[in-house]
Amino acid sequence: MERGAQSRWATQAGFGRVYALAGMLLLAIAQASAQDKSGAGAAATRNRRIIVSIPDRKLALVEEGRVLRVYTVAVGARVSPSPTGEFKVVRRLTNPTYYHPGVVIPPGKDNPLGTRWIGLDRPGYGIHGTNQPRSIGKAASHGCIRMAKADLEQLFGEVQVGDVVEVRAHVDAETAAIFGSGVHHATTAQVVGTAVIGGQM
Repeated sequence: MERGAQSRWATQAGFGRVYALAGMLLLAIAQASAQDKSGAGAAATRNRRIIVSIPDRKLALVEEGRVLRVYTVAVGARVSPSPTGEFKVVRRLTNPTYYHPGVVIPPGKDNPLGTRWIGLDRPGYGIHGTNQPRSIGKAASHGCIRMAKADLEQLFGEVQVGDVVEVRAHVDAETAAIFGSGVHHATTAQVVGTAVIGGQM
Protein backbone atom coordinates (compact mmCIF):
# COMPACT_ATOMS: atom_id res chain seq x y z
CA MET A 1 0.00 0.00 0.00
CA GLU A 2 1.41 3.40 -0.92
CA ARG A 3 2.18 5.93 1.77
CA GLY A 4 -0.65 8.30 0.64
CA ALA A 5 -3.18 5.48 0.60
CA GLN A 6 -2.03 4.36 4.06
CA SER A 7 -2.43 7.90 5.35
CA ARG A 8 -5.95 8.21 3.86
CA TRP A 9 -6.89 4.79 5.31
CA ALA A 10 -5.60 5.76 8.79
CA THR A 11 -7.49 9.06 8.61
CA GLN A 12 -10.70 7.36 7.56
CA ALA A 13 -10.29 4.73 10.30
CA GLY A 14 -9.70 7.52 12.83
CA PHE A 15 -12.85 9.34 11.71
CA GLY A 16 -14.74 6.04 11.86
CA ARG A 17 -13.71 5.57 15.50
CA VAL A 18 -14.67 9.17 16.32
CA TYR A 19 -18.09 8.76 14.67
CA ALA A 20 -18.67 5.46 16.48
CA LEU A 21 -17.69 7.03 19.80
CA ALA A 22 -19.90 10.06 19.14
CA GLY A 23 -22.80 7.76 18.26
CA MET A 24 -22.37 5.80 21.48
CA LEU A 25 -22.20 9.03 23.47
CA LEU A 26 -25.38 10.37 21.84
CA LEU A 27 -27.14 7.07 22.55
CA ALA A 28 -26.08 7.20 26.21
CA ILE A 29 -27.31 10.81 26.50
CA ALA A 30 -30.64 9.90 24.90
CA GLN A 31 -31.09 6.97 27.28
CA ALA A 32 -30.22 9.10 30.32
CA SER A 33 -32.61 11.80 29.14
CA ALA A 34 -35.39 9.23 28.71
CA GLN A 35 -34.76 7.94 32.22
CA ASP A 36 -34.83 11.48 33.64
CA LYS A 37 -38.10 12.22 31.86
CA SER A 38 -39.58 8.95 33.02
CA GLY A 39 -38.49 9.67 36.64
CA ALA A 40 -39.85 13.21 36.43
CA GLY A 41 -43.11 11.87 35.06
CA ALA A 42 -43.35 9.41 37.94
CA ALA A 43 -42.74 12.21 40.45
CA ALA A 44 -45.26 14.45 38.70
CA THR A 45 -47.99 11.81 38.72
CA ARG A 46 -47.29 10.66 42.27
CA ASN A 47 -50.08 11.80 44.57
CA ARG A 48 -48.13 12.90 47.64
CA ARG A 49 -49.44 15.55 50.02
CA ILE A 50 -48.49 17.08 53.33
CA ILE A 51 -51.59 17.90 55.36
CA VAL A 52 -51.29 20.27 58.32
CA SER A 53 -54.18 20.63 60.74
CA ILE A 54 -53.87 23.86 62.70
CA PRO A 55 -56.44 22.86 65.37
CA ASP A 56 -54.76 19.48 65.90
CA ARG A 57 -51.22 20.87 65.61
CA LYS A 58 -50.34 17.85 63.55
CA LEU A 59 -48.80 17.20 60.15
CA ALA A 60 -49.35 14.09 58.04
CA LEU A 61 -47.46 12.83 55.01
CA VAL A 62 -49.99 11.14 52.73
CA GLU A 63 -49.21 9.25 49.53
CA GLU A 64 -51.81 7.76 47.21
CA GLY A 65 -54.40 8.20 49.96
CA ARG A 66 -52.31 6.30 52.53
CA VAL A 67 -50.97 8.02 55.65
CA LEU A 68 -47.22 7.37 55.81
CA ARG A 69 -46.29 9.52 58.81
CA VAL A 70 -47.92 11.76 61.43
CA TYR A 71 -45.98 14.36 63.41
CA THR A 72 -46.75 16.89 66.13
CA VAL A 73 -45.87 20.44 65.03
CA ALA A 74 -45.99 24.05 66.18
CA VAL A 75 -48.23 26.36 64.17
CA GLY A 76 -48.69 30.13 64.00
CA ALA A 77 -49.62 32.00 67.15
CA ARG A 78 -52.95 33.80 67.35
CA VAL A 79 -51.32 37.13 66.48
CA SER A 80 -49.38 35.61 63.57
CA PRO A 81 -51.44 32.68 62.25
CA SER A 82 -50.18 30.18 59.71
CA PRO A 83 -51.51 30.87 56.22
CA THR A 84 -54.12 28.36 55.13
CA GLY A 85 -54.79 26.86 51.73
CA GLU A 86 -52.88 24.77 49.23
CA PHE A 87 -49.20 25.41 48.59
CA LYS A 88 -46.31 23.63 46.90
CA VAL A 89 -42.81 22.82 48.07
CA VAL A 90 -40.44 25.00 46.05
CA ARG A 91 -37.19 24.73 47.99
CA ARG A 92 -35.30 22.29 50.20
CA LEU A 93 -32.28 23.47 52.19
CA THR A 94 -29.98 21.56 54.52
CA ASN A 95 -28.47 23.57 57.40
CA PRO A 96 -30.06 26.86 56.31
CA THR A 97 -28.76 30.27 57.33
CA TYR A 98 -31.31 32.54 59.02
CA TYR A 99 -31.61 36.00 57.45
CA HIS A 100 -33.54 38.98 58.79
CA PRO A 101 -32.71 42.66 58.30
CA GLY A 102 -29.69 43.28 60.50
CA VAL A 103 -29.51 39.65 61.64
CA VAL A 104 -27.70 36.68 60.11
CA ILE A 105 -27.51 33.44 62.08
CA PRO A 106 -25.39 30.65 60.57
CA PRO A 107 -26.31 26.98 60.93
CA GLY A 108 -25.97 25.73 64.50
CA LYS A 109 -27.82 25.36 67.79
CA ASP A 110 -28.87 29.03 67.86
CA ASN A 111 -30.44 28.98 64.40
CA PRO A 112 -34.26 29.40 64.65
CA LEU A 113 -34.73 27.27 61.51
CA GLY A 114 -33.01 24.18 62.85
CA THR A 115 -31.27 21.86 60.40
CA ARG A 116 -33.73 21.87 57.48
CA TRP A 117 -35.93 24.30 55.55
CA ILE A 118 -38.79 23.15 53.32
CA GLY A 119 -39.86 26.35 51.56
CA LEU A 120 -43.36 26.89 50.20
CA ASP A 121 -44.52 28.88 47.19
CA ARG A 122 -45.78 31.54 49.59
CA PRO A 123 -42.56 33.52 50.07
CA GLY A 124 -41.12 33.48 53.57
CA TYR A 125 -43.19 30.53 54.76
CA GLY A 126 -42.10 26.96 55.18
CA ILE A 127 -41.70 23.91 57.35
CA HIS A 128 -38.55 23.97 59.45
CA GLY A 129 -36.89 23.01 62.71
CA THR A 130 -36.53 25.17 65.78
CA ASN A 131 -34.12 26.14 68.52
CA GLN A 132 -37.14 26.15 70.89
CA PRO A 133 -38.21 22.50 71.01
CA ARG A 134 -40.71 23.19 73.82
CA SER A 135 -42.82 25.15 71.31
CA ILE A 136 -43.71 21.96 69.42
CA GLY A 137 -47.39 21.15 69.85
CA LYS A 138 -48.28 24.78 70.51
CA ALA A 139 -49.45 27.82 68.55
CA ALA A 140 -46.11 29.55 68.86
CA SER A 141 -44.61 30.52 65.50
CA HIS A 142 -44.87 33.59 63.30
CA GLY A 143 -46.74 31.49 60.76
CA CYS A 144 -44.36 28.74 59.71
CA ILE A 145 -44.74 25.11 60.68
CA ARG A 146 -42.09 24.04 63.19
CA MET A 147 -41.04 20.46 63.77
CA ALA A 148 -38.79 18.55 66.15
CA LYS A 149 -35.33 17.92 64.67
CA ALA A 150 -35.59 14.15 64.12
CA ASP A 151 -39.13 14.46 62.72
CA LEU A 152 -38.15 17.24 60.34
CA GLU A 153 -35.09 15.40 59.06
CA GLN A 154 -37.18 12.29 58.40
CA LEU A 155 -39.85 14.30 56.56
CA PHE A 156 -37.21 16.22 54.60
CA GLY A 157 -35.83 12.95 53.25
CA GLU A 158 -39.24 11.98 51.86
CA VAL A 159 -40.46 15.30 50.46
CA GLN A 160 -39.58 16.65 47.03
CA VAL A 161 -39.98 19.97 45.25
CA GLY A 162 -43.47 20.04 43.74
CA ASP A 163 -45.16 18.14 46.57
CA VAL A 164 -48.44 19.69 47.73
CA VAL A 165 -48.84 21.15 51.23
CA GLU A 166 -52.37 21.72 52.52
CA VAL A 167 -52.72 23.84 55.65
CA ARG A 168 -56.21 23.61 57.13
CA ALA A 169 -57.71 25.96 59.69
CA HIS A 170 -60.62 23.73 60.68
CA VAL A 171 -61.24 20.08 61.44
CA ASP A 172 -62.89 18.34 58.50
CA ALA A 173 -63.70 14.73 57.64
CA GLU A 174 -60.22 14.03 56.30
CA THR A 175 -58.27 15.57 59.17
CA ALA A 176 -60.59 13.91 61.69
CA ALA A 177 -59.90 10.55 60.03
CA ILE A 178 -56.14 11.14 59.98
CA PHE A 179 -55.58 12.78 63.36
CA GLY A 180 -58.61 11.65 65.36
CA SER A 181 -61.63 13.72 66.29
CA GLY A 182 -60.06 15.45 69.30
CA VAL A 183 -58.83 19.01 68.93
CA HIS A 184 -55.65 20.15 70.63
CA HIS A 185 -56.40 22.55 73.50
CA ALA A 186 -52.91 23.58 74.64
CA THR A 187 -52.44 27.19 75.67
CA THR A 188 -51.06 29.48 73.01
CA ALA A 189 -47.34 29.89 73.58
CA GLN A 190 -45.73 33.26 73.87
CA VAL A 191 -44.64 34.58 70.48
CA VAL A 192 -40.88 34.42 70.11
CA GLY A 193 -38.44 34.93 67.27
CA THR A 194 -38.48 37.18 64.24
CA ALA A 195 -39.39 36.99 60.57
CA VAL A 196 -37.29 34.76 58.33
CA ILE A 197 -36.25 35.07 54.71
CA GLY A 198 -38.61 37.97 54.19
CA GLY A 199 -41.48 36.19 55.90
CA GLN A 200 -42.35 34.25 58.97
CA MET A 201 -40.92 31.43 61.07
